[in-house]
Amino acid sequence: MDELPKSLLLEILSRLDDSADVARCRVASKAFNTLFPDLRSINLLCPRKWRGSSSSTGSSSSLKKVFVDLLSKLRIVESVRLRLHLEDAVDEDFAKEWLPRVSRSLKSLSLSALPYSIVLYSNALPLISTHCLPCLYVDHLNPMPMLTSLTLECTILQDHHLHQLNKCFPNLQLLKLVCLKGLKEPKIHLLNLQTCHWVVYNGQPSLTLITPNLLTLRIECSTPIAIHVEAPVLSRFYLRLYALKHVGALTAEKFQNLKTLWLDSMYIDSVLSEFPITKTVTNLTLDSGNKASRDAKDSKLTLGMVFTTFPNLTSLCIKSNVWSELEACLNPEGWEILDGRIGLKTICAYLKLVDPSLTFSYVAFMLDRCKGLSEVSFLIHAGVVGTESNTFMSKCMARWPGLKWRWGVWSAYMEDSWITDGVSDWIPQII
Repeated sequence: MDELPKSLLLEILSRLDDSADVARCRVASKAFNTLFPDLRSINLLCPRKWRGSSSSTGSSSSLKKVFVDLLSKLRIVESVRLRLHLEDAVDEDFAKEWLPRVSRSLKSLSLSALPYSIVLYSNALPLISTHCLPCLYVDHLNPMPMLTSLTLECTILQDHHLHQLNKCFPNLQLLKLVCLKGLKEPKIHLLNLQTCHWVVYNGQPSLTLITPNLLTLRIECSTPIAIHVEAPVLSRFYLRLYALKHVGALTAEKFQNLKTLWLDSMYIDSVLSEFPITKTVTNLTLDSGNKASRDAKDSKLTLGMVFTTFPNLTSLCIKSNVWSELEACLNPEGWEILDGRIGLKTICAYLKLVDPSLTFSYVAFMLDRCKGLSEVSFLIHAGVVGTESNTFMSKCMARWPGLKWRWGVWSAYMEDSWITDGVSDWIPQII
């Protein structure tokens, strides 16, 4: 090991996810011990299995000692990630041990709990920012202009409207907020933010984002909530709504640059009815998670609704439950919007093949109208008998021989698996 190039040894150390493993490597190898001060990130990850055990206090205390020891020996610290479960995990004494050491160089900070044991009150943000330069006071807080990445996960944050966060971290480019408690009508107003991931699970009534430079946004909500977005340059948006209905959930300024959109909801028709008509969206995915598909008689979803909201689609992906919903309705309403459509180039659909003849009929309705199609991809559920899927695939390829066909298998318990990328190399298989 000691004979390996220094650059390779440093690369090995940098890929270790837990700094406790770095400490073990220092003991095992003289070369590792010599090189580790050149690391620029440190991660303290308290094992989940310790939670609630009688030895958890001592174990966490030992980990914190390892953390401080490692951090004190690093020449430059740009990234810190903490995942603890004790109530005193980020107490003032512990924070004062390590924050001053990273004040001049810290760019990325991640705090998470197992779960909700880390409580960050409003005065915790000044505690963090006190040790960071330059000292620009805003309402008695010291902003952290060097920090560009922040993750808060399973944390109680007593900053109801996120005023403190907006002021303390004005130059954040990446923000991830996962299952926070203590928020009431939070508003993110960050001028430099480029990527945001926000998971909301509790009953807060609303969330607002005013982010003029935001490029990528992911929002996941488990309860009905009003969402307001002002992000004029947003290009990628993933919106997942777990609640049964989100009537009036989304308001937004006009999306001027939105290209890629993923909508995940059991009530896709309601989401589409609220979504502003967006001519810039070219790539759309419609999903409803792993929940059972809705009763067709309760659905108003049609492809006409989809192409009315997003008239310039070039690529459309329809997940299994949404396809089943469309297929069960086979509602001709709005089909005329597809007649002669040349803009749509690719379609990908996840099929269950409960009724192969019905599925083929719906495929025919779609493909016969979309004259500009060049590629069609079907993923068939792994539980379908191989002969049925083979017969269905052969029938499709014979009906539309001019298209490029891709076939594969999907299951909720595995990654998508492609069998073929074209007619010439396709070999029937038992799935």
